[in-house]
Amino acid sequence: MKTSLKLSLVAALVALAGISYAKGPMGDGCDGMRGMQPQQHSRMGKMDPARMQARMDQRNAALKTQLKITPQQEALWNAFTASHQPQAGAPGMQRPDPAEMAKLSTPERLDRMQQLRAQHMGEMSAAMEKRTAATKALYAALTPEQQKIFDTAAMPGQHRGQGHRQGMRQG
Repeated sequence: MKTSLKLSLVAALVALAGISYAKGPMGDGCDGMRGMQPQQHSRMGKMDPARMQARMDQRNAALKTQLKITPQQEALWNAFTASHQPQAGAPGMQRPDPAEMAKLSTPERLDRMQQLRAQHMGEMSAAMEKRTAATKALYAALTPEQQKIFDTAAMPGQHRGQGHRQGMRQG
């Protein structure tokens, strides 16, 4: 009996600490956003497509310069860059209509959400296959020297703060 009482007390204290932490000192649960203007808060976590496109174009231009793409390789380079462009008609996973979902029972809602997720994954897979084929075709047309440059420059993570993550591991 004593052990279960102690476990109950510990569980209650942990739950209370979690609730207190979530509410923060002022009880609003948004400590990190206190003092921000509403416009700033609404943009958090959202990416600017024009800015992303400009960065992608800049990175592709730098890679093309490093690789010294020849006129014979130009068509494959264009196919490679086109395959990495965001699709205009694919805004991402669509959220279901709340009114439609409210009409469904829980099992029907779960089935609908699973169906939407499967559709989204299929679209992502098709886009990835297109990118893979274009990348392999370009890579096959590169000289061994260009392939070494491509292997280094096009490696995932190279342009996403790799140095910062390495510093975190060391410290």
